[in-house]
Amino acid sequence: MCLKKDFEVKVCKSEVVAAALPMQEHWLPLSNLDMLLPPVDFGVFFCYTHDEPFAQIVAVLKKALAQTLVSYYAFAGVLVKNSAGEPELLCNNSGVDFVEAVSDVGLEELNLYNPDESVGGKLVPLRKRGVLAVQVTQLKRGGMVVACTVAHQVADAYSANMFLVSWAETARSKKLSLPPSFRRSLLLPRRPGSYDISVDNMYVTLSALPPPPSDKPEDDGDGAISRIYYVKSDQIRELQELANTGNSKENRRSKLEAFCAFLWKMVVSGKDSGGENNCKLGIVVDGRSRLIDGDEKRAKLIAPYFGNVLSIPFGEKKIGVLKEKSLNWVANEVHEFLHCAATKEHFVGLIDWVEEHRPEMALAKIYAARVTEEEPAVVVSSGQQFPARKIDFGWGLPVFGSYHFPWGGKSGYVMPMPSVKGNGDWIVYMHLLKGQLELIETNAAHMFNPLTFDYVFSMI
Repeated sequence: MCLKKDFEVKVCKSEVVAAALPMQEHWLPLSNLDMLLPPVDFGVFFCYTHDEPFAQIVAVLKKALAQTLVSYYAFAGVLVKNSAGEPELLCNNSGVDFVEAVSDVGLEELNLYNPDESVGGKLVPLRKRGVLAVQVTQLKRGGMVVACTVAHQVADAYSANMFLVSWAETARSKKLSLPPSFRRSLLLPRRPGSYDISVDNMYVTLSALPPPPSDKPEDDGDGAISRIYYVKSDQIRELQELANTGNSKENRRSKLEAFCAFLWKMVVSGKDSGGENNCKLGIVVDGRSRLIDGDEKRAKLIAPYFGNVLSIPFGEKKIGVLKEKSLNWVANEVHEFLHCAATKEHFVGLIDWVEEHRPEMALAKIYAARVTEEEPAVVVSSGQQFPARKIDFGWGLPVFGSYHFPWGGKSGYVMPMPSVKGNGDWIVYMHLLKGQLELIETNAAHMFNPLTFDYVFSMI
């Protein structure tokens, strides 16, 4: 079957789905950790095969969405600015944009290796209002895509995952396994506040950013593009073993640390010059387990917390050093900078840091870095909790699912996720500069396999 590059997606109906029960209008402040996210959106999509009438499926999805929004009322609100100029949520049940669409393409004809061509702006909706948008697209020959776009200032991937699982459970008339909590008091700053100097090295206020260079155009013509790969489980295990060469059992590096070290080396692997230039690598850390810190009572409060609980530590090394050193050495360096943010004290300190600088907005330094082809920066966000095997709305599991985050910055973004097959394979979404992707496909072709529907349908 040939892949279709140009295909049409026709919107059949667009409406607003509000929560099934009325709610009293109220304000929900964003937490200090929400304040660290720029106003960007991220998308997520799932591909299904089905035999049911499309109209029946849409009816089930809309009814379940309205019921789920009763618990996830923040997703039915709107982002507005308060008197200090900070974003806040107005929970007014203005609802979620819900689009029904149809396409002249079959599931097996989608080029998911190139999601910019097949997914972005076609199957994943643009968010025009509110904080969540949903699109359901009927494809030829029994295919279907369910997709969402989320305002990142309101929710992180963990929160989006909770919502998606709850929506699927509601569609199957199941009790919510993890009802959300919007208890902002869990992330209140201390009085007096304090934080380690390492936080100053990770975050910066917007006013402290240098002005963009006036002698260089913003777009160098080699912009970032998205690709999706699959990595076999045996390759991941082999990579982890290489990263642990010489390490004791007590100092073993995780699969994610090994993957990040390999990626750090790959994005600079083709540079014959510029060895004195630097390359940055950041890793998104979810703070929920760190804030729990072994406290079972606190775990019950934080596990269902809806919002952003993230930090992005990063390392910076000279390109020449990254090329010269072994994978084991680079993995140990990854562990070192990651370890400093993997503590309860780091996250409560980060909350205090934001409080000290409010109402001024701030940003992770790696997102604010002046990135060029010569001095790249990449952020890795582990999607290992991606719940693709739980997103069953009543007609079976998806044959494929992925996040989609072409966020528009010069820093690259990479998210490894478990495959729907559940056999240890990874699906890896990459949004990198074109030259970086060419390096990876040239020097690591044995690991990063372009996603094809031969692989996707082998999961069924």
